[in-house]
Order: sequence, then C-alpha cells, then structure tokens
Amino acid sequence: MESKIYNQSGKEVGKIQLPEKVFGLSPNADLVHQVITSMLSDARTIYAHTKDRGEVSGGGKKPWKQKGTGRARHGSTRSPIWVGGGIAHGPNGNRNYAKKINRKMKAKALYTILSQKYRDNEILFVDKFEFEKPKTVEAVKVLTSLSKIENFKYILSKKNNSALIAIGKKNSALEKSFSNVGNVEVDEVRNINPVDLLNYKYLVIENPTEAVAFIESKMAIAK
Repeated sequence: MESKIYNQSGKEVGKIQLPEKVFGLSPNADLVHQVITSMLSDARTIYAHTKDRGEVSGGGKKPWKQKGTGRARHGSTRSPIWVGGGIAHGPNGNRNYAKKINRKMKAKALYTILSQKYRDNEILFVDKFEFEKPKTVEAVKVLTSLSKIENFKYILSKKNNSALIAIGKKNSALEKSFSNVGNVEVDEVRNINPVDLLNYKYLVIENPTEAVAFIESKMAIAK
C-alpha cells in the first residue's frame, strides 16, 4: 500500500509505504462499537448524587418518646419518610460505569477505523509543519493549501469537526496557531484513539514515517 506525502503548501514531496495490518483491514463494526462504548463509559462523569440517611445532617435525637404520645414511633428525622431526611434508593455518585476492554481490542479497533478512513481518502500525510510563531492566519493559510489537494477540499470549509492533526511531538507554536480554528484539533500522535478518529472527518498525520511506525507498534505493546 502506497500513499502520497505532501508539504504544508499542498505540494507532493514523496511517498510512503503503509502496513497492510494497519491501513488494510476489513470493516468490523461490532468491535468498533464495543470499544467506543467502553471508552465513552469510562469517560462518563457522574453528577447525580443524593444523600442517604447516613449522610444528611441532624437526626441525632429521637423526635419524641416511644410510647404515650399517640403518634407513630420514630427513631430519627433522618428517615426517608421525613421531609429533609435521607433519600432511599436515589442516584449515587459512587456508581462505576467503566467497561473493561483489553489493549489488543483497542488497537484493532484503531486500525479498523484507520483502514476505513484510508479507503474513504480521509487521511492526509504531511512531511512537517513549520510555524515560527503562533499566528492564526498562517494556520488558515496551511488549511487553504491543503484544501486544494484532491478529496480534501472541505478541510477548511467544513463547519464542525473537520480535521484532527496528529503531530509527532508537542509544538506550542503549531497548537496555538490552530487554537482559534474551531473545526480543527491538534494532538500528539500517541494520543489518537478510536473516539477522536470518529469525531473528525479528516486525519492529518505529520512526519508519517515515524508516526505510522508508532501506530503499528501499538499492537505489539498490547500483546
């Protein structure tokens, strides 16, 4: 499998051989769904929480004596049947929604999505991005140049979640340049995951030789 490498001006500067086991897999919707569901569950933030009778304040004293008042027996105002008492069977912030997925499944799901994006011509390889200092106008200029490449004409004009730019290492000038471009996200290649790949239409990979080698090593690490 061979793909073209471009520079940030949108001109072809070389080619790269892609591993079949990363960019040539058949679709596997069940695996991808299982991994995505697990990752979204792990990232779920629990907000709803009610206090049970052991967490509400007050109630240390018996409201009235056990017998002789003509009223029902009560031991504490913390009881769920009292106004201001604890809540019985309410939502609890200690719930755990995590779903276990092993590393090999995550890596395989990542490769499956990459393969589909490659078939759909949604992966762009760029040799390197060079920004002397953070400037949004330069970021827009780069996207304009890349939009002239066949199959990537919407990389700039797509309103939301247009592209994920995967860079080799942290580059503050690059990240700040794209920070005001709302439809583009910049992250290190080591952080790309199935959820991010599905959230963005295009994937732009910088320094593809090293990036592809790192992505390919994910399966070896998972074993």
